[in-house]
Amino acid sequence: MDKKYFGVMLDCSRNGIMNMQGLKRFIDTLHSFGYNMIQLYTEDTFEVDGEPYFGYLRGRYSKAELKEIDGYCRQKGIELIPCIQTLAHLNQMFRWSNEYDCINDVNDILLVDDERTYTLIDNIIKTVRECFTSDTLHIGMDEAHMLGLGKYLDLHGYKNRYEILNGHLKKVIEIAQKYGFKPIMWSDMYFRLINHGDYYFEKPFDKKALEQVAKEIPNGVGQVYWDYYNTDRKMYDRMFKAHKILSNDVWFAGGAWTWSGFAPANKHTKITMLPAMKECKKHGINKIMFTMWGDNGTECSRYGVLPSLYLLKRTYDGENDLKKIKAEFKQITGEDFDAMMALDEPNLICKTKNTSANPAKYVLYNDVMLGYIDALLPDGGEKDFKRCARRLSRFAKQSKNYGYVFDTLAKLCDLDAYKYTFGKELRSAYQAGDRDKLVKSIKTIDVMLKKLNAFHTALRKQWYIENKPFGFEVQDMRIGGVMRRLLTVKELIEEYLDGKLSALLELDEQLLDYRKDKNQVLRFNDWLKIASVASNQCP
Repeated sequence: MDKKYFGVMLDCSRNGIMNMQGLKRFIDTLHSFGYNMIQLYTEDTFEVDGEPYFGYLRGRYSKAELKEIDGYCRQKGIELIPCIQTLAHLNQMFRWSNEYDCINDVNDILLVDDERTYTLIDNIIKTVRECFTSDTLHIGMDEAHMLGLGKYLDLHGYKNRYEILNGHLKKVIEIAQKYGFKPIMWSDMYFRLINHGDYYFEKPFDKKALEQVAKEIPNGVGQVYWDYYNTDRKMYDRMFKAHKILSNDVWFAGGAWTWSGFAPANKHTKITMLPAMKECKKHGINKIMFTMWGDNGTECSRYGVLPSLYLLKRTYDGENDLKKIKAEFKQITGEDFDAMMALDEPNLICKTKNTSANPAKYVLYNDVMLGYIDALLPDGGEKDFKRCARRLSRFAKQSKNYGYVFDTLAKLCDLDAYKYTFGKELRSAYQAGDRDKLVKSIKTIDVMLKKLNAFHTALRKQWYIENKPFGFEVQDMRIGGVMRRLLTVKELIEEYLDGKLSALLELDEQLLDYRKDKNQVLRFNDWLKIASVASNQCP
């Protein structure tokens, strides 16, 4: 009988790798919610026999740890499914050029049809077989947009990328089956290759073209439809119909949004996933999971989306009484549903309607002298951050289990309330020649430094409760960069006021609003692009 799954995919590849205690606590919570599956997303963050550089210094899971996690899940009636990458998304591995440069096609993509590539994949799957009892293996294969256009092109000349993908997939399936696995893969590459690079069908699809593609896909692989963005049931309906043509084993991967910086996006999860759940029921999709990505640093606590995870499970079960769902959530977790939903609020300032926006992050990293984001910030955000800080601090004291999560975001909001307007006010005071305000700005920097240090301390506490220590050096460097930059700006202002500098050239610049749509709500999640417009020019 075909198995039914309702689970999550835990991203343990973007800096933050859950420690054993944090992971077991999360497994316990999922079990109490009625979940029966976890996919552990590990690009190179696990030990692989014969590959010493694979996951080197990344806090990779040892084989013993994977076996322990698998056993713990089985005790809870949860199937732990390995989720690896066998084509792209291996950028961290490729930094070890001494070992893997020979099989790097381009960007983060493996070199197809190279013997070393399949030796690596065999080593990976052999190790996974030793550590996991599940017979399902997620082999990835998504977003290999430049497949065959790098080293492969140099070696073999131009070949149809659809044929390259199918040839590689056939070899990976054979390796997976050799070790007793039934593989599944992300479906997007097939859709992109037949849909002019687009994943979603914005209009009715060509059924005959899809049927032809389905005939050519190697046998023995399930297709995973991922979608974290759509709010329209019609799109889900169209995509499920298309996927059923590709495969008789269709999975759905939605998103429990943990990848908009430090705060979760439960509201965005709700407006995208509730229609998805309705279409899953309509189409008989019974293999469902919610991805919990950690894009750009794993800054958000996984526990921040617990209200979403419970709401979606109960909705799929057929329960539509929100009041009842909230009461059940409180009984199971000891936490107030609405209080945990308030963890979203640092990213919902200025009455934004964009529920995936992330001002809490980009205000933190926006430079106080050259911050181009200053020109884009609507008025009033500082008041909203102050309100959020007070509200989350109150919830931190009331929370039974997750006070540290509330506290981290409260301290970030407390800092952002000052930082939100500081750059604009500093520029205005300098250009107006207001020395009194410039003197006052020095005192404000001292206040911000104290609040920044308090936020860093809280974030470190949160990180070490949930994750292995590896990866926090990234947070240290980013936040430490803000600290050092504030000190430099303070020194520059003092030197200007003392007459040692004749001008502050950064503040002479007039900031521009580069948006085509002035009503556009901002979402910046790439720290490097937030911090400086010059940073990407570094070699």
